Amino acid sequence: MALPNDPVEHLIALLARLPGYGRRSARRAVLKMLQEPDRLMRPLAGALTEAAAAVKPCSICGNLDTRDPCQVCIDPHREKKLVCVVEGVADLWALERAQAHRGLYHVLGGTLSALGGVGPEDLSINPLIARIEASGVEEVILALPATVDGATTAHYLADRLKPTGVTITRLAQGVPIGGMLDVLDDGTLAAALKARRPA
Repeated sequence: MALPNDPVEHLIALLARLPGYGRRSARRAVLKMLQEPDRLMRPLAGALTEAAAAVKPCSICGNLDTRDPCQVCIDPHREKKLVCVVEGVADLWALERAQAHRGLYHVLGGTLSALGGVGPEDLSINPLIARIEASGVEEVILALPATVDGATTAHYLADRLKPTGVTITRLAQGVPIGGMLDVLDDGTLAAALKARRPA
């Protein structure tokens, strides 16, 4: 039984808050670190402290990096006239990992949600519009989730961005490569049929 203020239980509780970790997986990770503190726990603690002090949001796009502006924004090989709008930093990192986009990014910080109480003023929409108007952006790609909130946000952004004159595009939606039709949800199948193109 755990004692009050038990550091091991406290560490397990903190790790269990991370995405992909429940109490069981957090307990396993903590046990492994405790068994090899010099190889695992102390270097991890140092890296966490260092990252917490050094990493900050980019003042231009909202990415997380050790420099401001971030490495993506200052990369001279990027297509400066192409901006991909994403919900969060995880989406930006996923696109970078896939090397799928060679332009710039803009992190909204969420999606509009009536149920969640998230309105336009809670997202980085005004900075996006100001950035487009000031920097000669020609195309904005709305790379938002294929959810009701993502679709609502995309429609809202398209309306707000129309007066700027930029081309507004959205990610294609539908059947993923290797996807079996009988395991896809109804929304994905419907989107795939709507977005069909000549063979």
